[in-house]
Amino acid sequence: MGKILCPTRGGEGSYRTQDAAIAMARERGDELVFLYVVDLDFLNKTERGVRPDVVAQEMMHLGEFLLIMAQERAQKQGVEAGYVLREGDVNAEIKAAAVEEGATMVVLGQATGDDAECAFAPESLLEFAAEIEAETGLEARVVC
Repeated sequence: MGKILCPTRGGEGSYRTQDAAIAMARERGDELVFLYVVDLDFLNKTERGVRPDVVAQEMMHLGEFLLIMAQERAQKQGVEAGYVLREGDVNAEIKAAAVEEGATMVVLGQATGDDAECAFAPESLLEFAAEIEAETGLEARVVC
């Protein structure tokens, strides 16, 4: 039995990815763990006075809510799932979480034409999947 790590961010694009990861976990008999990463790098791009600690706390609450929703989606489809909430650089945290959680596969979601808020362009996502495999030795699968 393996373990699938599924990074998620919420929204329609993430639902497709979550459903694919849930189906894989069910078919393979693998454990499933959803991951949400709070990346506060965008705060460096504003001149407005904001309190990073307050923003981080609110985003952590949002992330946990989105993870609980993903967990419930899995349960409704007959798969028990855990979740991990992290803060930092998205790419680095996905790789670190995959290793720390003992994942055997990372499932990444490919954006579609209407999914403009995706963090990765299609080419970049494939490059990132290859990077995960090269650096961790884990399988990284891109799903639509």
